[in-house]
Amino acid sequence: MFANSMVKKIFTLSLFIVALISGAYAQPCSLPGMTPSNAIPVCGTAVFHQDQVVNCTGPNVAQPFCSIGATSSSSFWYKFTCYQSGSLGFLISGISGSDDYDWVLFDITGHDPNDVFTNSSLAISINLYGAGSGPAQYPESPTGCRPGASGNVHCEGSANGNTPFNAMPNITVGHEYLLMVTNWTQSTAGYDLTFTGGSASITDPKDPHLLNAKAACDGTSITIKTNKRMKCRSLTGSGSEFVLTPNVANVISASGFGCTNGFDMDSISITMDAPLPPGNYTITVRSGTDGNTIRDACDREIPVGENIPLVVYPLIPTPMDSLTKPRCSPDELQLVFRKNIKCSTIAADGSDFRVDMISGTTPVTVVGATGTCSADGLTPIIKVKLSAPIQTRGTYRIYLQTGSDGNTIVDECNQFTPPNAFLEFNTKDTVNADFTYNILYGCDRDTINYFHDGRNEVNIWRWNFDNLRSSRQQNPSIIYGSFGLKHTQLIVSNGVCSDTSAIVPILLDNELKADFETNSFVCPTDKAIFRDKSIGTIVSWSWDFANGNTSNQQTPPDQSYLPGTYTMNVYPRLIVQNNLGCFDTAIQKIIIPNSCYIAVPNAFTPNRDGLNDYLYPLNAYKATDLLFRVYNRNGQLVFETRDWTKKWDGTFKGQGADLGTYVWTLQYTHIETGKRVEQKGTTILLR
Repeated sequence: MFANSMVKKIFTLSLFIVALISGAYAQPCSLPGMTPSNAIPVCGTAVFHQDQVVNCTGPNVAQPFCSIGATSSSSFWYKFTCYQSGSLGFLISGISGSDDYDWVLFDITGHDPNDVFTNSSLAISINLYGAGSGPAQYPESPTGCRPGASGNVHCEGSANGNTPFNAMPNITVGHEYLLMVTNWTQSTAGYDLTFTGGSASITDPKDPHLLNAKAACDGTSITIKTNKRMKCRSLTGSGSEFVLTPNVANVISASGFGCTNGFDMDSISITMDAPLPPGNYTITVRSGTDGNTIRDACDREIPVGENIPLVVYPLIPTPMDSLTKPRCSPDELQLVFRKNIKCSTIAADGSDFRVDMISGTTPVTVVGATGTCSADGLTPIIKVKLSAPIQTRGTYRIYLQTGSDGNTIVDECNQFTPPNAFLEFNTKDTVNADFTYNILYGCDRDTINYFHDGRNEVNIWRWNFDNLRSSRQQNPSIIYGSFGLKHTQLIVSNGVCSDTSAIVPILLDNELKADFETNSFVCPTDKAIFRDKSIGTIVSWSWDFANGNTSNQQTPPDQSYLPGTYTMNVYPRLIVQNNLGCFDTAIQKIIIPNSCYIAVPNAFTPNRDGLNDYLYPLNAYKATDLLFRVYNRNGQLVFETRDWTKKWDGTFKGQGADLGTYVWTLQYTHIETGKRVEQKGTTILLR
């Protein structure tokens, strides 16, 4: 399953050697396809035949379902992506009828593949039906997930309803999955893996194509990029799938990037038998000596005759032509080159570069330089370290010069970049998001005017008011319809530098609310007290007690009310004024009963004429813990209440009660004396 024949032969030989010594002892499961990170890509449209099973040892995977461990020994791993949500069906069919297969399906979306050994939540379906070790006591082939099966977990043995087949799990579009298949018997006959029966799709709908080609240096080596990952084994080591037009050189070898230890690739390196003169070329795909072009995981081929352009540029020095825009307060400059630069030619002390100040106030000194070097010692980026951050506005030039190592820099084609080339860049001043404000107080609402000085070219303002409102203005005005603590934050930017202010609490403490406490009722011999409960910076109080008396004191004298011939309500009022000249009014209700003597009438007439229609304890204003009950002549409870204002209307079970005498009981505690009172009497129901 490798790109060139030599690697393929080595892999086959490795398997053969491992097979020879497997009888003596097992090897670690480290071959391609035998680890989660090196899983074999599979497709839903093709049958995958695994014809090599190696005796190897691996750790158990993490799973919360079965008491026996699910081992990765003698296992192969398969990877796929869901392209359409639905149910997943698959079948593992051993070529030998006595084979015993275990398997676990994992959803590894957003995880490292090796997390399957530590994170038990990744396992979504498991089947260990066959024997745990040795010869299969319960052969498990075929096995998998199919229509009509039930359960996502079947552990070892045939007990507890375990079977070789699980229900088809639902998989989700865009998620990544791993399937581990373990062959306990290490059968050399192998098995077939088929995805069938479910409604999900694991087949990439994108057809395979060439994307682009890039020549390195003199064109002897060319890198071809594909639009998706392709099978390594579909590429011949001779590169016979590619032809160059005009035919000034021939392809003599090819290899896929990542194919040394993997199964798929998205880039191919082809080697020509001669350098290519500068000019325009075309690379065309054809069927190789293996009878195909390049195949994806579903065995779909890049079409024969598909071609891409290739430009071979004259072999000239790589210019210093690109500089990443400096960030705010930069202490490092990043140079980007068209071709890779040899890391060995970059002076570590940064002496290949100098920075001159054209305008501004901060001189700059270079103190170091490094590349983002790959394994082959090349880098497309050089990071130039400065002695200190540049925190002010200015215009600068970075020059290339001969460094302490005796050269400038050299690209991958051994071309020296000439000295004295320069790039110009600008820096911005740092900014400050601190702001000021003033408050315009009102009676019903307040206005806060916010101000930012806009210094250092600030042109972006993002205000946040209590996470409820926002503004992009430099100096917004916000009207608040409620009082209390308000929280404000500002983010500013000049396009390069930004700053965020602390969250500033602003107290709007001019709330004015009139309120007072008084008696809910006043009996003929009692007085009402009045206590101010108003909120705000109050400077005046105006009381009207609804008994002909008024007061301007905060704590007025107690008030008396003359009872009438019947219970009446009065409505005392308080008007307060604060230091801003605002007013607010509060009104309460006080009940003035004509009597506070608690008694139960000896007769009532529930005929709804508005006179004596109800039976209840009269004037029970000073009663607490009250219980009033009424019984008929048969001793049945016809009415009960603990609220003296809830009255009996002369009905029983939804019907008018019989005329006649009823017995009542009354229990309560007198508020003033604390004495418990119990009374009993009769009353007559009349019509």
